[in-house]
Amino acid sequence: MFRRTDPPDCTFWWEGRELPARAGESLAVALLAAGITTFRETPVTGAARGPLCLMGACFDCLVQVAGAQNVQACLVPVTPGLVASMQHGARGFAEDAA
Repeated sequence: MFRRTDPPDCTFWWEGRELPARAGESLAVALLAAGITTFRETPVTGAARGPLCLMGACFDCLVQVAGAQNVQACLVPVTPGLVASMQHGARGFAEDAA
């Protein structure tokens, strides 16, 4: 589907796998270039979702990046060593410790 015209120059982590990328390209593009098309599962049915618009309008590419939930992969530039994972269902929340 997607092919790079220039060789990868860094790596990032997705679901515990190290994948090649070009620094500065969007996380969504890097995942698509690696053959990954499912980025999240919907909260109600568990249906697979992946990027649709690649410009931040559709919210189908929500992932977790460095522990932060509901991050749009199409708007996150890849940096060397970036850690991201699939988002399953609705986002969680941290309970107040007090």
